[in-house]
Amino acid sequence: MDTRTENVSLEDLQKIVGEEHAREATDEDAVDGVMPQFVAEPGSVEETSELMKLANDGGLTVAPRGSGTKMGLGNPPRDLDLIVSTVRMNEIIEHVPGDQVVRVQAGVRLDDLQVQLATEDQMLAVEPPERGAGATIGGIVAANSSGPLRYRYGTIRDLIIGITVVLPDGTIAKAGGKVVKNVAGYDLGKLFTGSLGTLGIIATCNFRLHPRPEAGQTVAVELGDTLSAGQAAQAMVHAQLVASAVELHWSEDHKLLTVLIEGIPPGVEDQVETASYLLKGFGDVRTLSDEEVKYLGPLDPPRVGDEDVAIKIAHPPVELTGVLDSILGATERRGVTPRITGHAGTGITYVALSGGDEIARVQAVDELREIWVRRGGSVVVQKAPVQAKKMLEAWGPAGDYLGLTRRMKDKFDPRGILNPGRFVGGI
Repeated sequence: MDTRTENVSLEDLQKIVGEEHAREATDEDAVDGVMPQFVAEPGSVEETSELMKLANDGGLTVAPRGSGTKMGLGNPPRDLDLIVSTVRMNEIIEHVPGDQVVRVQAGVRLDDLQVQLATEDQMLAVEPPERGAGATIGGIVAANSSGPLRYRYGTIRDLIIGITVVLPDGTIAKAGGKVVKNVAGYDLGKLFTGSLGTLGIIATCNFRLHPRPEAGQTVAVELGDTLSAGQAAQAMVHAQLVASAVELHWSEDHKLLTVLIEGIPPGVEDQVETASYLLKGFGDVRTLSDEEVKYLGPLDPPRVGDEDVAIKIAHPPVELTGVLDSILGATERRGVTPRITGHAGTGITYVALSGGDEIARVQAVDELREIWVRRGGSVVVQKAPVQAKKMLEAWGPAGDYLGLTRRMKDKFDPRGILNPGRFVGGI
């Protein structure tokens, strides 16, 4: 492989990060079939800044990467020269248990952070589906990935209180602080959350923490039909319960609504009894073992086949029955098999589409978009073969949001060197 682009060589990158931390890309580094030239692993914010200055001056297109669990999200890039990996930026910089805050580098794996926080009986209250695959803090923030606990604690956007980013021209920008009540510059943290590395590279993040619950139990109800699913979910949403999660698991093997109750042991027991009483009108109720909960699992990439199309439908929680009916109808007519999970209490439903042929899976997604975008929701393709992505456009219609997104992209990345083409509207 040629070790030089038109303006930048491998040696130029190695001068910044060290010879052993910059290399030629391999097939494993391709993003949706687009092959980069180089991979560089900065060890600090300053090295990241120097890399971006070099890329900007040399006209390199860049994709940030943590552990790679979200590299399949978004459209295929129009172009890609350099991957900037945060794998070496894996330091927990500061943990202040008394203030319930933590500051970490972007390459810290969530699992490693949770282990450290657990020594003080604290946690970062997110549980994204990619956690088991080694998801990093920077990737979780960039993708705004959350999980079941969003029902009680909100998403990662609600937990971030400070951020340091490296802009495309190498400028280091900071916003927010180390205390929960400090909101100066907080919007920059919100802006970069969910931006998929299109505005800058996330270097460090500050978060507010929560106490780890002393106990937890999961109550499940076996559902008979889609109507009972929607009704059971709404019964939990409007109940006088402090649930941590209200989840749906719907496949050929099982049709369950589960409710996670956490807290101190006596309170958990009382709320489990209440939840069980409220759910028994919708089907058989039981308390799940830890093994059963783990078996159900999230709809994460390792459990989605290479030829499957995985989508995320955002909708009003009250519309859960309608969402299920539309999924089952669209797939049955085309011979496609759906596996459905979701955050039933917050209106997020995930679907893995398998079986049938590629055209059938694409048509099913198109039909669901026609229904739910018109009703104010969204249908985002989270994972799919490259050819299916080209037929679908990963993000779907952006509406009025697209204009704002383009203005932000023009402001932060006027040369369009970061993840070109991967985000909403092909920006």
